[in-house]
Amino acid sequence: KRDRLERAQSQGYKAGLNGRSQEACPYSQMDSKSYWLGGWRDAKDDKHSGLYK
Repeated sequence: KRDRLERAQSQGYKAGLNGRSQEACPYSQMDSKSYWLGGWRDAKDDKHSGLYK
């Protein structure tokens, strides 16, 4: 189960880096969705702080 959530988070992170909106989240289950959105937010924060261009 942990691997599935980690995968959801990394997919969300990649989506955030690629500029996709959070509505692009493919998950409907709450735990997977919150991990995906967490990754998406982390990517947005990292882009904003200048880690990525």
